[in-house]
Amino acid sequence: MEPALYLIPVTLGDTPVERVLPSFNHDVIMGIRHFIVEDIRSARRFLRQTDREFPIDDCTFSEMGKHADHRLFSQYLQPLREGRPVGVISEAGCPAVADPGADIVGIAQREGLPVVPLVGPNSMILAVMSSGLGGQSFAFNGYLPVDPSDRAKRLKALETRAWTEGQTQLFIETPYRNRKMFESLLSVLRPQTRLCIAAGITTEDQYIRTLTISEWKKRGLPQSLPGGADLSKVPAIFLINK
Repeated sequence: MEPALYLIPVTLGDTPVERVLPSFNHDVIMGIRHFIVEDIRSARRFLRQTDREFPIDDCTFSEMGKHADHRLFSQYLQPLREGRPVGVISEAGCPAVADPGADIVGIAQREGLPVVPLVGPNSMILAVMSSGLGGQSFAFNGYLPVDPSDRAKRLKALETRAWTEGQTQLFIETPYRNRKMFESLLSVLRPQTRLCIAAGITTEDQYIRTLTISEWKKRGLPQSLPGGADLSKVPAIFLINK
C-alpha cells in the first residue's frame, strides 16, 4: 500500500463497523502499524472491532488528544518519512474535522507528505444532509458559551446570520447540557426560525427532527430516543436556519 498519512473515520457510537465503513477501509487499516490517536484505549477498541485478528501488539500508538504535547507531533510522522504508512484516528467520526488531527495533517502538508482521507461517517455532514435546512452554505460553530447571557447573544448572532445570509448554522453541546441548550433556543430565537436536532446519528438512538421554534414549543423533546436513551446522554448537533 502507498506510504501516506491515512485519515481513518470511526463509528459515531455503538454501531457495527460494517454498517458505516467501506471494506476498503478495513484493507487499509490492516496494512498500518503506526497510529496517531486521540485516545489509545478507544483506538485499540476500534481496531479490534474492525478485525478481531488485527495485530494490535505489533503497533505503536502516539496520542494527539487535548493533553498531548504538540511539540512531539512532528516526531509522530517519522515512520511516514521512512516510507511506512501512518493512520490518524479520533474518538468518533472523521479526524481533523471538529476533532483532533488538523495539526498532524498540517505538518504533513507543509512537508509535502501524502495525505489520504478515507470515507466514513461525519456527524456534521450527516446532520446537514438530513435537516432540510440547506447545504449550499453552512458553518460549524463548535461549542457555544455556557454563561446564559453570553449564550443568548451568540444564538441571536447566529440566527441573524442565518436569516440575512441563508447560511445554516451548526453547533454542539456536551450531552448532559443538551436539554438546557434546547430551552435556550426556545427562549431566544424567533418563532419562525427552523431548528433541527440531530442526535445519535447512525446509532439505534438516532433522532433527527426539524421544526420551527413555535412548533418545538408545542411539541417539546421526546422523553427518550428511539433506542431508549435519554437525550442528556447522547451526542447531538443543533442546526438553525430561516
